This record gives sequence, C-alpha cells and structure tokens, in this order.
Amino acid sequence: MSAQTVTASAKPAATKNRMPFGKWFRGIGFRHVVGVLAAIYAAFPILYVISAAFNPNVKTTLTGANSLFSSVSTENFTELSDTMFWTWFGNTIIIGVATSIGTVLMGAAAAYAFSRYRFSGRKLSLQALLIIQMFPQLLTFVAIFLLLTTLGEVIPALGINSKMALICVYWGGALGANTFLMYGFFNSIPMDLDEAAKIDGASHAQVYWTIVLPLVIPILAVVGLLSFISAFNDFVLARTILTSQENWTLAIGMNIWVGGNEKNWDWFASGAVIAAIPILLLFLFLQKYIVAGLTGGAVKG
Repeated sequence: MSAQTVTASAKPAATKNRMPFGKWFRGIGFRHVVGVLAAIYAAFPILYVISAAFNPNVKTTLTGANSLFSSVSTENFTELSDTMFWTWFGNTIIIGVATSIGTVLMGAAAAYAFSRYRFSGRKLSLQALLIIQMFPQLLTFVAIFLLLTTLGEVIPALGINSKMALICVYWGGALGANTFLMYGFFNSIPMDLDEAAKIDGASHAQVYWTIVLPLVIPILAVVGLLSFISAFNDFVLARTILTSQENWTLAIGMNIWVGGNEKNWDWFASGAVIAAIPILLLFLFLQKYIVAGLTGGAVKG
C-alpha cells in the first residue's frame, strides 16, 4: 500500500472523530468566550488610567482622557519630581519590604512551632488566633492610637508618626492569619525528614533553616507577597499613625491629591502607573510559587 493511499484513508477517520462545533462550544468553547470578555473588562480600566497618565490635557478632571491615547506626552510624569511623590514612594517600599520580611519570619516560626511541637495550650492557642481574626481591624484603631501615643513618650521611635511603629502594627496584625495559612503547609511536610536529620546530628535550628524552610518556599512567597500588597495599599491605619507628609505613604499622599477641593488627576494617574510596577514585578517573579503556595497546604501529605 502506497503512502498516498494511507494518507487518503486517514483523512476521513480524522474528520469522523472531530467533535461537532455545538458540542465543543457547550463543553469547552464557551470558556474561551467568557475568558475574552473577562480580559476586556479587566483591561479597560488599566488602559484608561495609562491613557490619562500620558495625556497632558488631564489636570483637574479626567474628561480629557475619554478618548484613549488621543494625546501622548510624559509631562505628567516629569511633574511628579516637583511633588513629594518619590519620598512617599520610598517610604511605601521600605514599609512594604520590612513588613513582608517580618511577617514571613514571624509567621513561619509560629507555624513551625504549632506544626512540629506538642505543648500544653497548643489547640487553645490555635483557636484563640482563629477567634481574634473574626473581629474587624477597625475595632483596634483607637487602642493602637492610645498605645502608640503612650509608648512614644518612652520610646519615640515607636510612637505616633513613626514608620517603625506602623511596621510593628502590621507585624502584629498579620501574625494570626499568616500563622494559619502557613500551618497547613507545614503539616504537609513529613516529620520523617526532621527525625532523619536529628539522627544525623542536626540541631533544631539546622532542621528548621536548612531542611524545612527550603521545602515551604511557595507559602513563604505567597505570605510575603500578600503582606507587601497589604502594606502597600493600606490607607486607614497608615493615615492614623503617620501624621507628617515626610513619612506618608503613597496611599495617603495620592489620596490627598484627589480628595480635597483641588484635584490633581494628572499626578494621580501617572503616580498610579508607577506605583503598580513593583507589585507587577513581584507577581511576575513569584508566579510559579503562588498556586503551589495557596493549594499545597490543602492536602496533608
């Protein structure tokens, strides 16, 4: 049998096995349509803000940006140098990085202790952490303000209008939720690895730093990312603690630009585009860990 004959006989078989369009659309195809519509719905606000950021006609109103990219210029970005934008941007990055590092280290240590050790009050402590998370954060603002006001009289670095004080508040506020998030992931790591390392002479610290932590990098990346984004976007708590413009974060400063009588939408739009870059880069860098970190603790190995 020649090659042409085999090819000719294979074509009808392939056509016969092809799924009808109606059945394919009901089973799979409609998902593509929903995905495209969702992408368009999500992309339009982003395109609008980018268009407004590069439009020199956008000043006190956004109506000049209704025609997307009708005028393109970097004037709005250069004007940011005449404001305190870069000071606020630096404060936000410092607070976000310090918050993410601290919450990862504290949450990992707490989750490791709850996962690996059996001590009196362990279950009660876990339940207490869970119950505390049920109360809204707004209930603590008055107590935090009074605490920092009194503490600042003794230790000024931890008082009102201190970035370090705000970071410490973020550390304490995120400890409970991050401990629960990491706890399930730590439980998925077999304890046989710990026991084997101890038999070989490893100490508790060596087991923690060299064996367990490298295996839980996905959840560490997720917690660090969520902590950074939370501190980066926080407004109410930061506005309560930070009082001087030199210590403000982007959320506070950019809100002032559009929240008062004088609107500066040109600065706001260009600043929003720049502020989105760090979070976007973090997502791109940590994307391979995000899914594994969020789902790994759901199954106990």
